[in-house]
Amino acid sequence: MSEHLGLRPVDSLDVTLVMDNSIDILLPNAGGVRRAPLRLDWSQGEQLIAEHGYSVLLTVHQRGERKSLLYDAGLSRDGTAHNMRFLGVDPRELEAIVLSHGHADHHGGFEGLLRTVGRKNLPFVLHPDAWRQRKVIMPSGLELAMPPPDRRVLEAHDVSVVEAEGPSLLLGDGVFVTGRVERTTDFEKGFSWQHARSNGSWIPDPWIWDDQAVVVHVKGKGLVVVSSCSHAGVINVLRHAKKITGTEKVHAFVGGLHLTGGLFESIIPRTVEELVALRPDVIVPGHCTGWKANLEIARRLPEAYVQTSVGTTVHFG
Repeated sequence: MSEHLGLRPVDSLDVTLVMDNSIDILLPNAGGVRRAPLRLDWSQGEQLIAEHGYSVLLTVHQRGERKSLLYDAGLSRDGTAHNMRFLGVDPRELEAIVLSHGHADHHGGFEGLLRTVGRKNLPFVLHPDAWRQRKVIMPSGLELAMPPPDRRVLEAHDVSVVEAEGPSLLLGDGVFVTGRVERTTDFEKGFSWQHARSNGSWIPDPWIWDDQAVVVHVKGKGLVVVSSCSHAGVINVLRHAKKITGTEKVHAFVGGLHLTGGLFESIIPRTVEELVALRPDVIVPGHCTGWKANLEIARRLPEAYVQTSVGTTVHFG
């Protein structure tokens, strides 16, 4: 049961991939998976955009009412706003925004998006560590800047910033934001190349404590967990969701597993073994999961696996 947190089970949930790393306009609809419409003039006019970023629209349905929040906004300034317009999503209907963590490929699109919201005091939930100045230092010495969200942009659009280290409830207590995820596994060890600015110097910052997921309990199904990057480790994320909600069944996982690149490929086998043991009914790996992990997940969980693609909506319930 979800009474541990006060999370209210909902009748159904729609999860729409507003932004992701890839798009395939020829993927078919199947069951509860609805792909973006293929327009007759597909070669003309505006098209959906894919980029190295992530953004998800969650719409909960309860007793005939629907409420929506946006989780992240991709990398480019206008990409997510463009895709929402293409998909017919009205940003004025959003009731909350959640930032998964402070990396630019998850908050870069808020500037363009907030210009279209036209609503003051929209709740904008983030972990306080999302403001940290960060960079990734590669073994080669190459440094990649990871700037935090711009407070001035948020203030200019009158959003109501909610800084929370712990769990939050949104949309009539139908959505749970995990806050800081408890780290319990012995193989998910964070991002060792990352550093953060502290007291005028750069220090190792591997754990990315601001990494947070969103969770919905769908009646008769179980938990649907959406996690942009899972820097905490996807198994930690799923265990944390189960523990905090008191719900054992993970019905679905949607999001990034951060298993791409040489630094993380070594934990693919253990991660997939743990996923198989959890037996999700649906898994939609995206963004930073990587092709090797995608192939292994599809091989081991063929009935659950759904190929990601910008514009896809998955219906639960």
